[in-house]
Amino acid sequence: MFAAARVRASPDRHGNTVLADLHGEPPLVLRQVSDDHGAAVVYLVAGAAGPLGGDDLRLDIEVEAGAALRVRTLAASVALPGRSGAPSRTRVRALVHPGGSLDWLPEQLVAAAGCAHISHAEISLAAGATLTWREELVCGRHAEPSGDATVSMSVDHDGRALLRQSLAVGPAADGWAGPAVLGGARATGSLLQVGPAAAALPPVVRGTASRVPLAGGPAVLFTATADDAHTLREHLTSERWAGLP
Repeated sequence: MFAAARVRASPDRHGNTVLADLHGEPPLVLRQVSDDHGAAVVYLVAGAAGPLGGDDLRLDIEVEAGAALRVRTLAASVALPGRSGAPSRTRVRALVHPGGSLDWLPEQLVAAAGCAHISHAEISLAAGATLTWREELVCGRHAEPSGDATVSMSVDHDGRALLRQSLAVGPAADGWAGPAVLGGARATGSLLQVGPAAAALPPVVRGTASRVPLAGGPAVLFTATADDAHTLREHLTSERWAGLP
């Protein structure tokens, strides 16, 4: 199944954000909810199970100058195998203009046993844009082995590379569960913050979680591994790092 969705957020004359464009195709169903202090809030609601093997799902996001958009999901996404054996793919492209703000805070991606899933995010930030971007991956459902999943992210800030990262898990990824990668953890993720609040934060390591400033802009990357999704989310919550320099 191929499906494409798009959302474009614009400022109105009162300083609030409106959705100038909101389009979805099943299973990518977009729903706007009440705004949050002037920001537009959109939920990505799965119109079917999956992503299922063979699916090709694409979402394009644009945040205009002065607009603020928050994107969330209602539940975790479970990547499932398909009869054909073809991989499933999701691609998210985001463009944030100067003074725009984007929060991408979905629930976890679960790599169910037997799946072959590829997820890629491509983000372009203008100077003065702010971003919060969370990615979380759970290796298999309860009491089952992980499927194959590759999760990658490409972020540019003010026309320069800010972050390139990729992680592959599952039977096709040699050594993924070993000490050099997940060390036996079943959940892993990252939280990228770009903007003034992220400037000049020093690196910190706390157990299986870390905070690392990035050289390409006022940005900081939190990464973590955990035994379960709940603990992972705690590691990737800003409050956990409150009070640290």
